[in-house]
Parts: sequence; structure tokens; C-alpha cells
Amino acid sequence: MKRRTGWVGVVAAVVMGAAVTVPGPVALAAPAADGSDYAFDPDARDVPAADGTGGAVRLDAGRVYRSALAGRGKAYYRLALDAAVTAYVSVTAVPDPEDTLASGDGIRVAVQNADGVNCSYDSSTVGASRDRRPVTAWGAREILVGKGLCQEAGTYYLVVERAETDTATERPWELELAPVAEAAVRRGGPTDGPGAWDSAPPAPPSGEPADGDGGGGFTRAARLRPGVWRDEIAPGQSLFYKVPVGWGQQVHATAELGSAAGAGTGFVVPALDLALHNPVRAEVVNASVGYDGGQKTAALPVLPPVGYANRYAPTDPARSLRFAGDHYLVVHLSARVADRFGDGPYDLVLRVTVDGTAQDGPRYTGPSVPGGLFGPGSDGLPGSDAVAAGPAGNGDGTAGSGGDRGAMTAVAAGGIGTGTALLLVLGGWTAVARRRAGAQIRARAQNPTA
Repeated sequence: MKRRTGWVGVVAAVVMGAAVTVPGPVALAAPAADGSDYAFDPDARDVPAADGTGGAVRLDAGRVYRSALAGRGKAYYRLALDAAVTAYVSVTAVPDPEDTLASGDGIRVAVQNADGVNCSYDSSTVGASRDRRPVTAWGAREILVGKGLCQEAGTYYLVVERAETDTATERPWELELAPVAEAAVRRGGPTDGPGAWDSAPPAPPSGEPADGDGGGGFTRAARLRPGVWRDEIAPGQSLFYKVPVGWGQQVHATAELGSAAGAGTGFVVPALDLALHNPVRAEVVNASVGYDGGQKTAALPVLPPVGYANRYAPTDPARSLRFAGDHYLVVHLSARVADRFGDGPYDLVLRVTVDGTAQDGPRYTGPSVPGGLFGPGSDGLPGSDAVAAGPAGNGDGTAGSGGDRGAMTAVAAGGIGTGTALLLVLGGWTAVARRRAGAQIRARAQNPTA
């Protein structure tokens, strides 16, 4: 994906958290003819998009919302912010299955104050693949001592529009909006940009891969620990995974696409895309690789350690590595691979590395909303060892989804009984639903007229 990011002003501190919920069946958007889909948060609240500031609906931090963006217009939403908290809103847009896209098609996202001044600006497009794939951009109102704009309490607006209006149709794109809030840090917090860091590429983990069943969206991302993981991906499909990363740790990942099983000729570029997103879903960096039917690998560049001070860096990817917590890996395979080499599915191997020992987090003045988003240690207490190296997922050699892992945590806390059995059944439903969804995607890819 091609991205442009512009920030009017500087950044401030954050703590984020995700409530543990009992998972239900996976909610999927209707798959497109090429097999693409996006799993919206099943608990998302539907909100209308206003065509101006007057009718803008207020978004509250800690909730997830579902809305729609008209083809050529702008969508407005309202934020009520104080003078201490930094606010972030990620916007994931899903193109209509009937749209024929150009490489510049995507979304632009801005947060504006009451005078129409941009506090932040970001955009994300489908890129050269022109696939009908989910794209994510973010907006922010950031608090920083000495910054002039967008620092006062008051009403702000999230503004979303298509990045390429010349090719836009009247068909709306579905949106998932995820606003979060980050408390200020106590006095004495870091104010300088990141210092020197180890830029040597790590040795990728080896050994037999464990099963990792990727999810269809951010809220259904499969949790992976450092190690080697295998999955399958169909042309046109996007898979979501999440990796816990502590303060002071470096994350690295590669995605290996297996060779085509049948005969085929030509070259697809870009074919395989691997993107890293931070805990507020903002894209940090992405890497793409072409495909000629032989095995290929997309590798993220070597990244600096996660640190609060990274927000003072002049550019990405360092600037977006500002939080500890779950970082998302999003893998997409171009729909055009099917035209050259068959419908698949194709073997996918992820190699995930998290280097360094988790450190203490910054001392925030309060919790994030939702709470715990930035992981253990975000309140200034010692960091967690939850991301120690090793290919363990749920303890049984599988990755599992974030929802499934939350259910298992609840089981351990609540003891054995009827509630435990119910949670295990619900977790099983989630896994079955995901497998059925994957089978449906592959069936549609193989027989799109069925």
C-alpha cells in the first residue's frame, strides 16, 4: 500500500487497553467475488456518517463503531476532548465488491478543530494491486507542551473521504472506526526523539512451524508469540495477526509465500504484502514482493525498539512505534495471483521475532481508554515477560485468536464449572466459524459464479 502522512504539530503520551470479552461466532462481511472479506467487530455500534459538522455524531473512546462512506462526499464525526488526553481514531475502509479500483483509491483521514485546522492527516490506498482490500488510516489530536495548535479542550471533528474521487462511484464503502484515548505522562517524561538503536537484522527463527489461523479483521486477529507459524491464504484475502511487544523491545517479521502447486507463467507485482500496525491500528511500515510461481519472502525492515520518545521522531516508522502492546501483522495476497497461478490456497509461513527484555513503561497520570491497550508496564510498573521467545501460542502449539485467548484467561481465573464449559464451547464455535469462513472464501475463489 502507498501511504502519505502529514502531522500538524507534535505528539503526546498514551496508554491503551482492551477489555476481555467472551467470543461469539465470527462476523464476516459478505465476501467479494475474488474471495476478499473483512471481519467487522461483532459488537460495533452502527452510527450514521454526517455530510457536514452540524449533524456529526459523537464518538466515544473505548467503543468500536461501524459506518459507511458515500462515494464522493465526506463523512464527519464529532469528538469531545479535554486539554490533557491524546485521542486517536483509526478508520478501516472496505471497498464495495462491485467497484473497479485504481491504484490511488483509498481513504483520507483528518482530525480538525472547530476552526477547520487539521490537527493530523493520514491516507491509505489499495496501491498497485488495485485489489478490493481493507485499508486503514488514522487521525489524532495529540497533546504536547509547547505545541500551539489543537491543544485546547473543545469540539473536534474526524473527517473521512475517498482518496481518489475521480473514479469514485455512488456505492458506499463500509467503515470500522476505533477511537481510543491516551492519558498524559507525569512530569519528567521523555521529550527528545529516539536515540541510537541496533539496526542489524535479526536471525529469523527456525524449526517446525506451529499452526496459526489468521483472522479476518483487527478484532479477530490471531495472537502469535515469537516463533514460526504456518497458515494458508487465498488470492484476494487479507489475514490479521497480533504480536505482543513490550516497551524497549524490537519486533521483526517475515512472510513466506509457498510455490504454486500447478502450472503457471508470468509475474505478479505486487503479490504478497506484509504490513505492521501499532496498538491503535496505525500502520507502521509495510513490505511487498512479486510472485512468479516460486516461493517468495516479504520482510519488514529492521525497526527501532518500541518507546514513548519515538513519537518525537520526524518520520515513520519510528514515530508510530510509540506504544507497547499488541502490534498487528496484516498479510494480503493479490487477487491477480489466481489469474496466473490458480485459485490456491497458498502456503504461508510467518517468522516472528521479538528482541530485547521488556522495560518499564512511562508513568501515565491515568489509564488508557479502553484500559490496558498498551500492555503490562504501561503504568510505570515493571514490564511483562509475556513476549519471551518461544513458539508457544495457547499452550497447545496453536496460535488462537485474541478472543479465544481471552476466553481461556477467564477460564483460569474463574475455576472449573459450568461457566468454564460455556467459555470453552464459545471458543470452539469461534474456531469452527473461522475455518468455515476460510473454506467459504476458497470455494468462492474457485467457483465465483456459484
